[in-house]
Amino acid sequence: MYFCTKMRYRIVITLISAIVLASCSETKYVPEGRYLLDKVKVVSDTKAQNVNPDELRSLVRQRGNSRWFSAAKLPLATYSLSGRDTTKWINRMLRSIGEPPQLYDSASTYQTASDLLAQLQNLGYLRASVDVLNKVKGKKVTTTYLLHPGKAYYLRNVSYDIQDSAIAAILDSVPPEYRLLRTGVVFNVENLDTERKRMTQYLTNRGYYRFNKDFISYRADSVADSQEIDLTVVLHPYRTNREDSLPHRQYRIRNVNYLCGNPDESKIPIRMSVLQSNTFVNKGELYSARALQNTYNHLGRLGVVRYTNISFHENPDSLLLDCDIQLSTNKPSTISFQPEGTNTAGDLGAAVSLTYQNRNLFHGSENLSIELRGAYEAIKGLEGYSNSNYFELSAGAKLNFPRFIAPFLSSDFRRRMNATSEVSVLYDMQNRPEFYRRVFSVGWHYKWNSQFSNSRYQLDLLDLNYIYMPWVSATFRREYLEDTNSRNSILRYNYENLFIMKIGFGYTYNNGVYAIKTNFETAGNLLKAASHLLNFHQNSEGQYTFLNLAYAQYARANFDFTRNIRFDYNNQLVFHVGLGIAYPYGNSRILPFEKRYFSGGANSVRGWSVRSLGPGKFVGHDGRIDFINQTGDMKLDLNMEYRAFLFWKFHGALFVDAGNIWTLRSYEEQPGGQFKISEFWKELAVSYGLGLRLNFDYFIVRFDMGMKAVNPAYEDSKGHFPIIHPKLSRDFAFHFAVGLPF
Repeated sequence: MYFCTKMRYRIVITLISAIVLASCSETKYVPEGRYLLDKVKVVSDTKAQNVNPDELRSLVRQRGNSRWFSAAKLPLATYSLSGRDTTKWINRMLRSIGEPPQLYDSASTYQTASDLLAQLQNLGYLRASVDVLNKVKGKKVTTTYLLHPGKAYYLRNVSYDIQDSAIAAILDSVPPEYRLLRTGVVFNVENLDTERKRMTQYLTNRGYYRFNKDFISYRADSVADSQEIDLTVVLHPYRTNREDSLPHRQYRIRNVNYLCGNPDESKIPIRMSVLQSNTFVNKGELYSARALQNTYNHLGRLGVVRYTNISFHENPDSLLLDCDIQLSTNKPSTISFQPEGTNTAGDLGAAVSLTYQNRNLFHGSENLSIELRGAYEAIKGLEGYSNSNYFELSAGAKLNFPRFIAPFLSSDFRRRMNATSEVSVLYDMQNRPEFYRRVFSVGWHYKWNSQFSNSRYQLDLLDLNYIYMPWVSATFRREYLEDTNSRNSILRYNYENLFIMKIGFGYTYNNGVYAIKTNFETAGNLLKAASHLLNFHQNSEGQYTFLNLAYAQYARANFDFTRNIRFDYNNQLVFHVGLGIAYPYGNSRILPFEKRYFSGGANSVRGWSVRSLGPGKFVGHDGRIDFINQTGDMKLDLNMEYRAFLFWKFHGALFVDAGNIWTLRSYEEQPGGQFKISEFWKELAVSYGLGLRLNFDYFIVRFDMGMKAVNPAYEDSKGHFPIIHPKLSRDFAFHFAVGLPF
């Protein structure tokens, strides 16, 4: 006991000494007469409307050295560890991975003050001021920008001076409530610019091909002894090189021409009907900037199109435009070969895949993908079986249409939505020492979103899965499936032949701050209705069968919510809530294994390895089959993660996770696993840890290290609260993954 206490004191003293030394070394490379910019603050003396000091920090031209997790300036400390002799590789390396001291610069400081003042005036605080306060301590300086917004100016009267009668008539049709500039609104430069853009967009979508926002200006007159302004919106006439003024002109489309941009081809390899359905610039209609952008967007979605260029040509002495759409296309067919290494619970193996892709199968940018995959793993520690190898072969095909393939949909709806229709088929053959498994799947899916929305939709119109077990080893059957005394009903159900026919709907929303993802699916209801009408056969378990197979019947719903709070360009806090619930009924007493929930792993409660937590306070006893028993009908994940940029491509994270899974029914094989409203909060597992991420922009490699904090599988205090009594061999989990957890 004395030895442990002494060691703890040594660790604490060592940490304090390291922090003090790092703090002292921060100014090692600060020249005499200069100061290290330690902190930068932006504060306001009043809580003025639309004045957020945190948002105004983006205008600060000079910031202090980066801090890991908003606390320690480790990159600067790393740089300061280097010696002055740059011929030594160790010094060069420390400087390259570290960060040099950020020296205070008075010119940048006062330019920032000027920018902040200009922004306050743009927000309507015309009599604002900004003070710069520098607090020096040793060779460090803390700079504070103190904002004095004062009182905001408001619009008293808004009038229009439009020197073009045709445009005046068009703009008069806009309801007053849709105008940004109204009586009582704050005099905001951003609103002025937005209104110019809005008016310009309104006119360019109604034929005014040559109109731009420079034709719009403002006259502002302040009212004496008040914070009120009279504003006049001026729309100037179209001018030529001559002295006289001309009205703005509305243009119509005369011809739409499609040109091939491939030098070795004379004709675009896409059906004309497909080109026309994705073109919103139409003959005889007024020119529209929105139609032009929609055309770019829709043609760009076609997988076979590599590049699109759209140009307009005026016809002399007329108000007609010719539209030329030039398309460059990709090679229609590609073949790729991809090897990969696998590691399943420590069993090493290899896999290879061969993929053929045709991006223009029917000359309508239909994408056909055919993949052949093979995998092999050597399984360790498996006794009593004739072999110890895992072998898998699969063949799959997907045909993707860049549009809705469905009846009863209006052409207008089809054109407004960015949609894809996909049909897929897959055959997968798995040979394990314990059993052989065959899966045949067929699906028909729709995905779509509106053109200017953060929402996405998915409809699984048809999803069929035929699961067949042609062989089960005698050892596995004897020990697990036929022994009525063992905990095997869940096992037995998941090693029987099964047919799943499901439909589902999903919705996602993401605006960069909030992200919502929901999904609902149900299976077996149509077959159940047909079973009663057509008198389907029933097996010995009382289940109706289809094609001599019992079919699954269940309902399943998932909900995920993520909130991102960004403190600055280097630090952010992310909250995540995940909830899933599934209920077997009718023809099923147990969910199919693929539809059951599991907890633990790189995207859940990271103090546990995948499929090693729950349900509830259930404790597994047979490592060979616990992956089956540690599943449930309900899942809850609560996550909080602090993310920070470190240096180069490296990012770090501190996280706390909580959650578990439960069963909705009581199963003898999973004692303590049933969800009870009065008990579930006691069964929440909690973990904490840190992560390291390599961000290569197009993908992220993630390493997360988690420790158990609260373990519901134990009832004694030492096991239940490992945060107080940690044991590395029992409580540590390491995860490697690609992409962020949520």
